Order: sequence, then C-alpha cells, then structure tokens
Amino acid sequence: MQSDVYFAGIRARSDKENKLNRIGNLFEAAGLEDVIKRGDLTALKLHFGERGNDTFINPILVRPIAERIRALGARPFLTDTNTLYGGGRANSVDHLQTALEHGYGLTVTGAPLIIADGLRGEYYENVRIDRKHFREVKIAGEIARADSMIVLSHFKAHLPAGFGGAIKNLGMGCAPAAGKSEQHSAKPIFLAELCVGCRACEENCPVGAIDVEEKITSVDHALCTGCGKCLRVCPTHAMDFDWLVELRPFLERVTEYALGAVAGKEGRVGFFNFLLDITPDCDCVPWSDAPIVPDIGILASRDPVAIDQASFDLVNRQLGLPGTLLQKNSSPGRDKFQGVWENTLGTVQLEHGARIGLGTREYRLVEI
Repeated sequence: MQSDVYFAGIRARSDKENKLNRIGNLFEAAGLEDVIKRGDLTALKLHFGERGNDTFINPILVRPIAERIRALGARPFLTDTNTLYGGGRANSVDHLQTALEHGYGLTVTGAPLIIADGLRGEYYENVRIDRKHFREVKIAGEIARADSMIVLSHFKAHLPAGFGGAIKNLGMGCAPAAGKSEQHSAKPIFLAELCVGCRACEENCPVGAIDVEEKITSVDHALCTGCGKCLRVCPTHAMDFDWLVELRPFLERVTEYALGAVAGKEGRVGFFNFLLDITPDCDCVPWSDAPIVPDIGILASRDPVAIDQASFDLVNRQLGLPGTLLQKNSSPGRDKFQGVWENTLGTVQLEHGARIGLGTREYRLVEI
C-alpha cells in the first residue's frame, strides 16, 4: 500500500503562495491535525545546526506549525538531543545557547526549547523493538514521553549515511549519546600510503582518539565514537571506513533506532522534509558548503520512509549545480548522493525501513 506525500514548490507570486502559508497548507493537506490531540505535549523534532553552519531550517518556517498545534489545544516544544562529539551542542547549556544564536527563540518560532536527553545527554528510556540489530533502543526521555511529534528535517547529503532526512532525524537525532554510539560503532582505518602527515585528523578528532607520528596515524578504537570527522578533513583520503563491511549495518542500526523513536506513538507522528539548501554535509559540521542542486520545495507526510523516498527521488531528478562538491552524477536521474560521497548507500535506510515496518517506499506525490 502506498502513502501520500504532499509537495509544495518554492515559486511564489503572491502572499498566499509564500512559504509560511504553504507550510500551513501542507499541514492541513497531510492530515497532521489528526496527529495532535487536545492537551498534547507535542515535540517538534529539529536540528538546530552546529555553530558556523547556516543552512539549517530557517526558524521562521517553524512558526506556522507551532501555531497550528497550539490552535488544536496542544502545547508544542522544540527539541533535539545532545551530540556524541564536541562542538556547540554537546551539553544542554551549550546546545540551548547555539539554538538561540541561530534564531530558535520563543518569539520567532512560537514554541519553547527543551533538550530531550537532559543536561549531559544521560536521560533516556529503553524502548523495545525486537528487530535485527536491537531488542531495545535508547530514546531521549522527553521525546519518548511526548504525546505526539512533528519531525522537521533539512534534507541533504551526508557522509556516511548517504542522505539525511526523516529517518536519520528520528534514528540518530532522537537518541542520547549512548544510543548514538550504539548506532555508529564503525571505526576508521588508516591508509599509510596516502598520509602526508598534516595532522588534520588528529587536530579535528573531537575525542582525542587519533595520534600522528611521522606520517603514521594510530586510532584508539576504545575512544573513537565513529563520527567520521577524520574522513571529512583528511585532504588525501588516508582515513577511511571499510565501507563493504561497515556501511549497511550502520544504516540498518540508524533505521531501527528510528522505529524506536516512533514506537508507542502510532498515528501520532507527522513529518516535514525541507528540500532547500541541499548541501553535501550534515548540519552538524561547522560550515555550509554550496548546495549541490537547486532548491526544490517542502514535503509533508505521515510516513517517514515514503517522505524520504520522495525526497530522494526529487533530488535525483535535478540537474546538479556546477562548481560544487558534486563532481559526477550531475545529470537528471543520477544518484546525486553517491555523486558526492561515492561509497555511501542511503537507500539502505529506505529498504530496511520498509522491511521492519517503519513505513513504505511506495508513495503518491500530491502537489498543492
């Protein structure tokens, strides 16, 4: 059975066609009012962006969703979880400060901020799922305890996940540090013949797991969190994953965590994917590279697999933008995500999501 995914483009020639009104129209068309009940504490799951990044979802675009939730008699709150690595979101104090610096204040969005996994990322509930990799998963406490949830995802490329959308926002984004560590578990390997001894990996490792001595790099796998930052900063690709071994299990683990994030909220979760500023990297990095394809629009659905499949298809239909990190697969119909990160295989999220009952890859795209 297919799921409906609703789509609004970005062209506008009147106030009725601006993004704020279109988001409201998408909310209604997707039936998200049926997700919310009077008196609900409703989580608006976002990614507030790392300091230095500027392509996260514009906080102005959150307000029409918060307003509709309040009009239904519920109480929305913005939320995310603390990071596994360092940076500006590793604890709730820094995380809240970063969110406010990025415009996610109450006066802009119409909803207060709560970091879902507590001060130091240690507050979570165990959720039973009984799937391939996990019998139970760790879900941030305030997300597990929320009555309903709307998941707002900036759709973009991602190393190593291929792409980041609703599934990754649920799986990685709703987990505390311990849950993120369970999902990653892939460790980098060192290719000595490519190393130039620049120490970029050592200097950028957020947990100090890398040591470089005369072009010989050692990785302390007991400390390594598998975040992949060393792969991104190495100029010669001397740091790598064993993609054939590590990639598929990693993506399956993320997807099973996504199932845990919505467990107990059947019929009470809705999704928005923002296909704007489709960058090569996650919003976790402290920069924003040029988008690899033009802006496309905004999607809404009640099915996380279907909305990610539709987003994936819409991106791949585009002609890639010249002068960006997209160096191949630029023509319409080619996989843009593998064009940026050739070893990634984001479709595993979609395949495994359908297999474990998270949603369906079959969809009907409805333009409003």
